Amino acid sequence: MELPVVNLKVILLVHWLLTTWGCMGFLGSYAWPNFTILALGVWAVAQRDSVDAISMFLVGLLATILLDIVHISVFYPVVATSDRGRFSAGMAILSLLLKPFSCFLVYHMYRERGGHLLSHDFLGHSQEHSAYQTIDSPEPPADPYAVPERRGQATQGY
Repeated sequence: MELPVVNLKVILLVHWLLTTWGCMGFLGSYAWPNFTILALGVWAVAQRDSVDAISMFLVGLLATILLDIVHISVFYPVVATSDRGRFSAGMAILSLLLKPFSCFLVYHMYRERGGHLLSHDFLGHSQEHSAYQTIDSPEPPADPYAVPERRGQATQGY
């Protein structure tokens, strides 16, 4: 299936704009989770190879879908008493409607970065892919010029 080329920055920009407009009527409990998730999205943009950053952004988007549904349904009657409140509610609802599509696109970015949906390490070890090797790694270093230690010879003192 051919996906449209959508940059993560565009997804962030659209949700930032809609969240900002949504905050005109809905205050703290709407703003905190949404701007926190946008901060995770900025982290995912900054760390282009990080599976952890994009997975946390994806899980956060999924969580804010539920939070937005609850928040809009509870506070809509209070907010929608003025034109500004109806505009704010409309932008919050539009953001909510776009989030499943954004999750779909972010999930494919997650897969491109090497993430697996049902990995046994999802809540455990980091899935970072880097050239660094940890000390407790069972694999020997891949340096072909490494010289093995000579057994039976005394080490030189300095």
